Amino acid sequence: MIKGSIVALATPMLPNGDVDYASLQKLVQFHIANGTDAIVSVGTTGESATLPVSEHVSVVEKTVEFAEGKIPVIAGTGANSTSEAVELGDLMQSVGISGMLSVVPYYNKPQQRGMIQHFTAIADAADVPVILYNVPGRTVADLSSESVFVLAEHQNIVALKDATGDLNRLEELKAGLSDDFSLLSGDDPTGCEFMLNGGHGVISVTANIVPKLMSELCIAATSGNRTLAMEIDASIAELHRKLFIEPNPVMPKWALYKMGLMQTPHLRLPMVEPDKESQASLEELLQEMALI
Repeated sequence: MIKGSIVALATPMLPNGDVDYASLQKLVQFHIANGTDAIVSVGTTGESATLPVSEHVSVVEKTVEFAEGKIPVIAGTGANSTSEAVELGDLMQSVGISGMLSVVPYYNKPQQRGMIQHFTAIADAADVPVILYNVPGRTVADLSSESVFVLAEHQNIVALKDATGDLNRLEELKAGLSDDFSLLSGDDPTGCEFMLNGGHGVISVTANIVPKLMSELCIAATSGNRTLAMEIDASIAELHRKLFIEPNPVMPKWALYKMGLMQTPHLRLPMVEPDKESQASLEELLQEMALI
């Protein structure tokens, strides 16, 4: 079962926009040392929208190489074209990934039966486990619980990343899914409650910055230690908030840069560095948390 603290890894870049593979290696080692259970490479936080296919594959391949078998790597393979998503999955499976994260098609607003056919085609072509990713705040289209129930019958579809932040949705999903289907939060502010109410883990942006705390939070929450889980979550609640005061991954990259884990906070256009007020706000918190 896919569970625990899974980082939605940022992709470091140099001032000219090239991928900074030296910093990528440092980030992978950082997560291995701090108890992260798995890495999602080139998802939304990894700027998948602005990496061409060749570069997308290269970043995933190098992440697998740097992981040295010590931590599973899950590739972001989503697209709003089914044929493109299948092709991307085919390319990724040859580099040693442990699974694929496939987002609900964005912008074209497919019907539920269209999404079922889309993910079925991806899973039919897959040789590794597929994680569905529902994030209507970005995609507009919302994968219904009923559609998840249908898709969960496919042997290659093993998990859902739910980024709705709606804990009522979790109860719907639990009622219609088998115990071996992984339910993962994709919303850091509600991730603790998600796990305390039966979720199996998180695919986390905050884990980029405090991987050890996120690992400890997941262990406490999934083992039913509510007091400890809530104590840890309270200690990073403001970090959850400040990492999203500008669109992800703007603030996580700024934090990693200030922490010395990236050479620069560069983002691919149309994303740009945070404004001065946002920079100062996050830096103040990082200082309070003794991270810089």
